[in-house]
Amino acid sequence: MELLFENARLIDPASGLDEMGAVLVRNGRIAGIFLLKDGFSGEFTHLLPSQRFNLKGRWLVPGLIDMHVHLREPGEEYKETIATGTRAAAAGGFVAVACMPNTKPVNDDVTVTTFIRHKAAMEGSARVYPVACITKGQAGQALTEMGMLLEAGAIAFSDDGRPVKDSAVMRLAMEYARGFDALIISHAEELGLVADGVMNEGRMSQLLGLKGIPSVAEEIAVFRDIALAKYTGARLHIAHVSTKAAVELIRRAKAEGVGVTAETAPHYFTLTEEAVNGYNTNAKMNPPLRTEEDRQAVIEGLKDGTLDAIATDHAPHSSLEKEVEFDRAANGIIGLETAVSLSLELVRRHGMNPLQLIACLSWNPARILRVAGGSLRVNEPADLCVIDVDMPFEVTRENLFSKSCNTPFLGQRLTGRVVLTMKAGVVTHSLLN
Repeated sequence: MELLFENARLIDPASGLDEMGAVLVRNGRIAGIFLLKDGFSGEFTHLLPSQRFNLKGRWLVPGLIDMHVHLREPGEEYKETIATGTRAAAAGGFVAVACMPNTKPVNDDVTVTTFIRHKAAMEGSARVYPVACITKGQAGQALTEMGMLLEAGAIAFSDDGRPVKDSAVMRLAMEYARGFDALIISHAEELGLVADGVMNEGRMSQLLGLKGIPSVAEEIAVFRDIALAKYTGARLHIAHVSTKAAVELIRRAKAEGVGVTAETAPHYFTLTEEAVNGYNTNAKMNPPLRTEEDRQAVIEGLKDGTLDAIATDHAPHSSLEKEVEFDRAANGIIGLETAVSLSLELVRRHGMNPLQLIACLSWNPARILRVAGGSLRVNEPADLCVIDVDMPFEVTRENLFSKSCNTPFLGQRLTGRVVLTMKAGVVTHSLLN
């Protein structure tokens, strides 16, 4: 079986390719990449019309990889399942996701890791890479059996949802992980400063009469974990970076040669604390939305490479957790299906190169997690994403594949949408005629 995607803007950050051309898929693999400037158009007259897709200048990029999602299964299937979460991922252009361990039960044991992998193999529309806990029960005390979890299929370690509070435990975790050359993903938060805060500490929290979370709560934790990574030589990844000072700490660490990478999420370069006005629980998340100065710093961090990846931190919740008083509402929003639309604004409004953007969504996550994909290469599995950068996308309950709809963008009209996702030659999502 052969399929030809022609008249496409091919964007491949791994090779630096940004040219008009075509991609031939044969038996689930990329069989050829052909550039318009090389004059290839007469080579495919044998293909049937049903085997040719004229993309009319749409972007054809490597299948996207989200290194930070919450799939909720096992334990909270009423919010999301592996099946619905990966279906939402496919609609967002993602061929693979890394799922955080704060399920019920948490992923601190090989049985949970194995369950996630088997469930994903049977029902998933995207590959699922389980992230296992750093500490048993995410209690921040005893380390998990990292070696056994890696053998069972864990891709990295994190207590995401909670930080590892004890610095001695975090040091031990990094030293243990270094022995396996495993990645530690830091949920950077100083709980003593967070206390019972529910949004960013500042003018808006004072106006609304809500307890605030100071930006320094994130920055102190980022500083500590970078210092420990430098001391131990461990591989460290900082999750959901949201503040100007945290970006600067990571920038300095990279300049010093510390083995640290970092991600942010679309809501941190799109929204500010102003979105909470009116006690909007769909704008409540952890870390919280920050100031305009922080938002601009996050954008600059992405543009200059300080922040390596854009991850959604997809965190589905039902109305039971969101349609309550702001203080009681759960943290988090869904993000898989809006990530591309929101991220394209970095190109439109902030001068980010398309190659940089796609690197943050594909090649860099693959490199950090050390998984396959993130590039367009002949003989590699055909993991593809086609983006219509001009297509309008109205975010409605009916247009979402996720089981939950907790997003501050609900009811908004965005620009740019994924129109095709292909995983190893299998179409997992398509809006093409």
